Amino acid sequence: MGRRTLVVDDHPLTRSALVDLLEQHSFAVVGEAADGVEAVERAREAQPDLVLLDLTMPGGGGLEALPKVRAAAPACEVVVLTASGTEENLLAAIRAGAAGYLLKTEPPDRIAEFLEGVANGEAALSGEVARRLLDRVREGGRLDSGVPDSIAQDLSAREVEVLVLLDEHLGTDEIAKRLFISEHTVRSHVKSLLRKLGVSSRREALEALAAARS
Repeated sequence: MGRRTLVVDDHPLTRSALVDLLEQHSFAVVGEAADGVEAVERAREAQPDLVLLDLTMPGGGGLEALPKVRAAAPACEVVVLTASGTEENLLAAIRAGAAGYLLKTEPPDRIAEFLEGVANGEAALSGEVARRLLDRVREGGRLDSGVPDSIAQDLSAREVEVLVLLDEHLGTDEIAKRLFISEHTVRSHVKSLLRKLGVSSRREALEALAAARS
């Protein structure tokens, strides 16, 4: 029997196509989920070896679910399969422990090849994603958020993302939509980053960020 795999995507037709593809390549599909909350539940129940995870889903996005899935099934590898190739999502997924980041534009058989590579301990990166990482290295060094180390070193990856979006003058609801998390979760991250930065308001946090950049 092939690797026990959980497929997470909010579109039924996409899930069905992925299940067919995986079974054709000898993966054992042990569950399906339509959002991040369900993904965590199914991972806890099935204890899969591999989770194929979409990012953009209602009712609990993939980025928020990724670390929870890994906690629910510690032995699993999580590979992101998404239409979003943004650097922000790529960075967040890597920091959350993704074993791969694939774009849905990849040919189906190529997706299967990438997943078979993960089973052998390889990373799975679409060509476009790999080029973006390579460009970052050539530019300087490393893939980052634009937040100086003096600020970022005290914050979690998600808190850095929230701070960047605050700096774009986005409100709580807009940040929640951008990161596919709840407004309650955004407020929790803001409260935590304010505490870590030793400030009492969003304005003061942005002033600290500006000072660190100067």
